[in-house]
Amino acid sequence: MKINSQMKVRKVAGENIVIQQANGTTDMTQVTSLNETALYLYDALKEKNFAIDDIVQVLTEAYDVDEDTARRDATEWVAQMKQQALIID
Repeated sequence: MKINSQMKVRKVAGENIVIQQANGTTDMTQVTSLNETALYLYDALKEKNFAIDDIVQVLTEAYDVDEDTARRDATEWVAQMKQQALIID
């Protein structure tokens, strides 16, 4: 997996957001808000190819969380990020 390099995170009104603008004539702009943990993962992984195990490692090193919880959170984060096209395979 890899972070979609076409997306950029900006801080707007205290929120970390990613604005995805569709190409074409129809306005299909999508705004995604990232909480602090999602942003931390996004920043830690944006230059790398990674797997769930890499995300688990980042989470367990940065937060007081056990490996099972980190794996569940990592799996959910990936699913949500893929749904928003922020992660590509």
